[in-house]
Amino acid sequence: MQKTLLVLALLIPGVLHAQAPVSKLGSGSVEERLAQLERVMDARNAAQMALLDQMGQLQDEVANLRGTTEEHAYQIEQILQRQREIYQEIDRRLATNPQPLPVASDTNAIANSGASASYSTNLSENEAYEQAIQLVLRDKRYDAAVPAFNAFIESFPQSSYVPNAHYWLGQLLFAESNYDQAKVHFATVMNDFKDSNKRGDCILKLGIIAQQQDDTGTARQYYNQVMQEYPSSTEAGLAKKRLDNL
Repeated sequence: MQKTLLVLALLIPGVLHAQAPVSKLGSGSVEERLAQLERVMDARNAAQMALLDQMGQLQDEVANLRGTTEEHAYQIEQILQRQREIYQEIDRRLATNPQPLPVASDTNAIANSGASASYSTNLSENEAYEQAIQLVLRDKRYDAAVPAFNAFIESFPQSSYVPNAHYWLGQLLFAESNYDQAKVHFATVMNDFKDSNKRGDCILKLGIIAQQQDDTGTARQYYNQVMQEYPSSTEAGLAKKRLDNL
């Protein structure tokens, strides 16, 4: 804004001077007055061209700022979405009242081992899922959480937590921009677990991935699907915003 005002302050006097009335051109011969008139017209045209150039530059800057603002809005949207997911997961875990984590010695042993050794074969279903989810929510060990959730799905394929495990795998891989693998897990929830409370967000994420991969047609399909199947959800609102900006 300050730059715009400065440019206008510098250009307006020149434009006004260039547009001085012809009556002030003097009282010389016709040739002299015509020459003065040409100089006035040249000066005015030059000032107008300079103003147009500056306006073009300002439009480019506004476009760049708009792009930066949209990128920041997307990042904020992702942060808020992640927070909602974490709160939902915490609420769900509290509601189901799972078994407690292993004793401190066992927990330390697991923490000190590599990601591939995050589980032992004698963990119960609740313990295994609890440890995987805590790698995300408490420890922020996202690299270790991926093999942990994979191990859980392999060990407990019939568990009621399997759709959530696929969902979190999709989220973790999505955060790493590993879109192809993330799509597999989001699509698994969408297609195989129709009653999952994560399904709407999985469809939304599939749309975002398609958009990131410049597949606009597929992105539209997923966004419309979210709006049709979950019309009153937060995901539907996010899908509409993205659809409007496509």
